[in-house]
Amino acid sequence: MVEIKKKENNKVFFDIVLKNEDIKKAENDVYKKNKQYFQIPGFRKGHVPKKMIENMYGKDVFFEDAINELLPTAYENAIDELDLDVVDQPNMDIDEDTMGKDEIVVNVDVDVKPEVEISDYKGLEIEDPTLTVNDEVINSEIENQRKMNARIINVDDRAVKEGDRVNIDFKGSIDGEYFDGGSAEGQDLEIGSDTFIPGFEDQLIGHEVGEEFDIDVDFPEDYHQKDLAGKTAKFEIKINSISYEELPEFDDEFVKDISEFDTVDEFTEDLRKKKEEEFETTSLMEKQRRAIDKLGEKVDVEIPEGMVRGQMDQALANYDQTLKAQGISLEEYVKMIGSSMDEFRENARPGAEKTVKNDLALEAVVRAENLKVTDEEIEEEVDNVVKEYFKDDKEHQEKMKDYMLNTNKEVVRSDLEKRKAVDFIVENAKFVEPKEDKETEEETEE
Repeated sequence: MVEIKKKENNKVFFDIVLKNEDIKKAENDVYKKNKQYFQIPGFRKGHVPKKMIENMYGKDVFFEDAINELLPTAYENAIDELDLDVVDQPNMDIDEDTMGKDEIVVNVDVDVKPEVEISDYKGLEIEDPTLTVNDEVINSEIENQRKMNARIINVDDRAVKEGDRVNIDFKGSIDGEYFDGGSAEGQDLEIGSDTFIPGFEDQLIGHEVGEEFDIDVDFPEDYHQKDLAGKTAKFEIKINSISYEELPEFDDEFVKDISEFDTVDEFTEDLRKKKEEEFETTSLMEKQRRAIDKLGEKVDVEIPEGMVRGQMDQALANYDQTLKAQGISLEEYVKMIGSSMDEFRENARPGAEKTVKNDLALEAVVRAENLKVTDEEIEEEVDNVVKEYFKDDKEHQEKMKDYMLNTNKEVVRSDLEKRKAVDFIVENAKFVEPKEDKETEEETEE
């Protein structure tokens, strides 16, 4: 029988007892697995007696491997018996005082998930993020449509001015030395877009097609490439072309060209309806995010390093996957921004700690409200997931569904439980007018 000796913060201490007879049996098993690797003169390879090997290499030659054979199963059994939710690898040390006795004691300590209780999770006061579709939103969408369908007019009879698109060649140097990433040919740039570092675009205004000239630009002190931050660079510029956008009129003819509608009114009414649906979804997601963060702030326990480290690993893995979809690895990206993997990883710590606290808070609400998820809900969720990922591939759908229900069922259950907890706290939250809006109204009244 295994018992907890003590518990400090989120670390649990207990002992695993290994009987000498089990160790001897494990030593024999290790000997049988490895005897072919021992060679002693006078014996055929693989036929050296165990006693002879122990005499030559020491009586404990198989002891450590025997312990390593026994401990994983013994540890898992102890975790199950103590019903511990471990969050990191354990520390294990043999009690030297028990060596050579009938039973060997292994001292174990391991971090476990913190026990979190939250009592005041109902009625959380949260700034209301609800988005409203007004004329400004609609006009902005219409303007985007006009820009998407704009005509590009080339210019060769005047100089560059604000709002123009230019195509340029440029080459940057600092103290006479050209630097990596500071040169390009055939680069398109919209003047006033603030795409380049401050001062670059403004100095192109007034120059004409074919003109070659130099400009001086100061890199910001907080520039992401540390070797350039705060330094003054000279750029050799050549203007290849100048153009500007000519926007179409927003009228019935334009609407017919870009949509299935015949009039401006029909198009605008449909646009407003779609934006309202989009804003409703976006507002709900933001309400959920804010509610989770507000709830997570109530978690006041020491978070085990293993939980934070695991979340950091997951965050970096997700980031790496996203970057690879864009044709670049995480290592390459980190190098591009002038950072190191250790520094980049450490920057992920605050977000990881926040995520862990949020999860612990949601689990506390699940327990407090006794939120349950049925097997039918799990199966429905799995069914939706596999259909989304494998579309019309029925064979892979069934294989993945079986895998998830047999292997990841409890993970899905936990995710659905936390989803119910989010819905609960949102439904019971008090969403209030943002402070900025209140201050604006008060200033207007004054």
